[in-house]
Amino acid sequence: MKTNSKKGILFIVPTPIGNMSDITLRAIDTLKEVAIIGAEDTRTSGKLLKYHGIDTKMLSYHKFNEMKRVDLFVEKLLKGDDIAIISDAGTPGISDPASKIIAGAIANNIEVITLPGAVAFVPALVSSGLSCEQFHFIGFLPDKSNLKDMILNKIKNIENTLIFYESPHRLFKTIAILKKILGNRKISIAREISKLYETHYRTTFDEVLKKPEDIILKGEFVLIVDGFQPEKVTSEDIINEMKKYIGQGYSGKETVHKVKELFSIPKNRVYKLMLEIDDVDG
Repeated sequence: MKTNSKKGILFIVPTPIGNMSDITLRAIDTLKEVAIIGAEDTRTSGKLLKYHGIDTKMLSYHKFNEMKRVDLFVEKLLKGDDIAIISDAGTPGISDPASKIIAGAIANNIEVITLPGAVAFVPALVSSGLSCEQFHFIGFLPDKSNLKDMILNKIKNIENTLIFYESPHRLFKTIAILKKILGNRKISIAREISKLYETHYRTTFDEVLKKPEDIILKGEFVLIVDGFQPEKVTSEDIINEMKKYIGQGYSGKETVHKVKELFSIPKNRVYKLMLEIDDVDG
């Protein structure tokens, strides 16, 4: 495993996201040969290591001790120990604290080798039926509402497929926020990927919010959301919607804002069509 360097190597090792057999032979060999395994949760990882006959010493790392662990791991790597980093499931560094360990190693000119392997969003994306050509990975949205809104407003006009991670207790609240800012869109909700009860709900925001009881709130969720589709909203659709709001007594400014939010389209497009209505009416 060693190169000509006297320093150790930091191996980033993906672990199964469900089925314990979803691990590469190279990953198993690496975990057996390193001096230490840094695990997000040693109890969870202990089951995997036992299943594959791996008895390498583990040290925990998580968001509460990550800075201490960065210093410890870097110290051992500088002394020549090889270390493998694993997460509870999937590829370390994707929505977990391992990114700080990786940054610490790179800052000390320590070689980082990431093995290919399991990551939750790839099978969810491929199975979604939505475009896989280009996609935008967001992961978990922040807890604070203002930060959430800021991120979603930045990406709402991106035409790439959007990918989010979410937990069961926040799922419907998150979908409601997505609907509010992005407008109604197609969504594929994947749960329990690679496990016995793997499920894919291919639906829309509106349908999820109308029938939340259809979704089993168990396991981690990957949300694959259709990108912004400007061509799907015709000028006729926009004009008809604006006439409805005007007929209900809304001002021109209010109408432009409401239609912009309804279709998740640029304000300038709605405003130009509003001028056309004014010309016809005049």
